[in-house]
Amino acid sequence: MSHDPVPLDPVPLDPALPARPQLLDHTPAELAACLAAWDEPPYRAAQLSRWALARGATTFDAMTDLPVALRARLAAAFALPPTRVLTTTRTDDGATTKLLLDLGGGAVEAVRMDYDPEEYDGAPEGGAARARSTVCVSTQLGCAMGCVFCATGLQGFTRNLTPAEILAQVLVFTRDAHARPVTNVVFMGMGEPLANTTATIAAIRWLVHPDGLALRQRGITVSTVGLRAGIRRLAAERLQVGLTISLHAPDDALRRHLVPTAGGTTIDELLALGREYFATTGRRVTYAYALLAGVNDSEPQAAALAQRLRGERAHVNLVPYNPVAATGLRRPTHSRVRAFQRTLQAAGINATVRIERGAAIAAACGQLRSDYAQSTHAARDGLELVPLEAVARPRSLS
Repeated sequence: MSHDPVPLDPVPLDPALPARPQLLDHTPAELAACLAAWDEPPYRAAQLSRWALARGATTFDAMTDLPVALRARLAAAFALPPTRVLTTTRTDDGATTKLLLDLGGGAVEAVRMDYDPEEYDGAPEGGAARARSTVCVSTQLGCAMGCVFCATGLQGFTRNLTPAEILAQVLVFTRDAHARPVTNVVFMGMGEPLANTTATIAAIRWLVHPDGLALRQRGITVSTVGLRAGIRRLAAERLQVGLTISLHAPDDALRRHLVPTAGGTTIDELLALGREYFATTGRRVTYAYALLAGVNDSEPQAAALAQRLRGERAHVNLVPYNPVAATGLRRPTHSRVRAFQRTLQAAGINATVRIERGAAIAAACGQLRSDYAQSTHAARDGLELVPLEAVARPRSLS
């Protein structure tokens, strides 16, 4: 079933507006203030929030403990639409599910990964010996960062997502009564979260709010190429969320080649930002390193990286490259990945290799959207998704 397009940007709380804003584009305080202005008792805000998030309601009529008149007023003032799933892919064991979602103004990807208690990849979003279900969400349609190995970066940038659109990617999974409860959320999907900082932080606030999804703050991780203002703003929120900074190289020249738009920030500056984040939040920073065969995966490069990280309160998450069409890059062998890891560990650097999930279902960011864009389904569903070959490289943002 198709649904009417929803607003692309938050709009002020005004029930008289003909176009209804999405409910979850507003903060808990804003919703409480709106209900108070309607002379509703304070506890109505908590009821409304729990219905929209914890219970995953997609209509106000479903909120049966709210008065009928209030439900009608909410329906006239706000939109609370279900999310249309364009396509679904799953691994054979069912542990990884990737969805392409229609948000009314474009398609984004969201991934769910279930981990058994014995699995541990050292990533900041988990690590305790318990079953986990991690949802990876997107924060933008496309991405302007231009990383040469990323399918999303090849697509170019369209627009930022709103808080409601980010939350919709989690809610589509939490509404599945037959699946494990979602325990972790990682902002590692399409887009640069800290280029959309306001919406990212607003979504996090709902994820951890006791009347929202009530997730642990330490179960949330934000990944960034290293936007200085965004990192400092996230730290200033004093949340206990994890931070992952993408390095991908042991030296600035190679990093500028792999992440063209990050040329204005050196590795030394990124490490200083990591120390700032730790000093403010007490959370150790993770440095992501995508291993590319013959590019950044040699043992001398591992030794150089270890030298840069010596003495840092940090963790390195090694990510073997997930091949993307049209890049010409290759995945390193298993032995080369392990040699890189051993070199770091021998130098006293905490380093793990990310558990491989979903390579067979195009689970790398942007792959499913690219495949869908070049199929007949996009035309059938009225979506304009640009093929990879037609996208020019973005200019440096530094």
